[in-house]
Amino acid sequence: MKRLIILVILLAALPAQASKFRTTHGAWSVFFDKEKGGMTCYMAATPSKETGKYKTRGNTYFMVTHDKLGRAFHTVSITAGYPYKDGDMVELKIGDKTFELFTSNDTAWARDAKTDKAIVRALRAGSEMVITGHSRKGTKTIDSYSLKGVTAAHKAINKACGVK
Repeated sequence: MKRLIILVILLAALPAQASKFRTTHGAWSVFFDKEKGGMTCYMAATPSKETGKYKTRGNTYFMVTHDKLGRAFHTVSITAGYPYKDGDMVELKIGDKTFELFTSNDTAWARDAKTDKAIVRALRAGSEMVITGHSRKGTKTIDSYSLKGVTAAHKAINKACGVK
């Protein structure tokens, strides 16, 4: 039942074109969408644990996207469920690897495609990801994600979008 609730939250939170759920691999859900001129493939997960002293928080999730139409692959994004502090960086940690992502409103991204790929490699090699961010109000949040199933989910979106 919890898995179904998470999928409903993800479907509601993802862009309209990503509404075609395909499969689940461990903690990760896979979505595909055929568009005129290309295919978009997403893998997404919600935190297994969220900590912070906040009263309310919207949907929180992590995604890796292949957008064949826009020719952007392995694009990493985090949606926090609140607006990030202006100009703040988000810390993403997997094992002994730490990455800083820039923020805009409620979303964080890697600075470039090279960093996106490095994060995806770390995801596939790790067991847990921890993301630390700060809201505009200064609230510190720490979100933990299970990486169980991330490799299978990544292989699924690679196959669907023809990405090597």
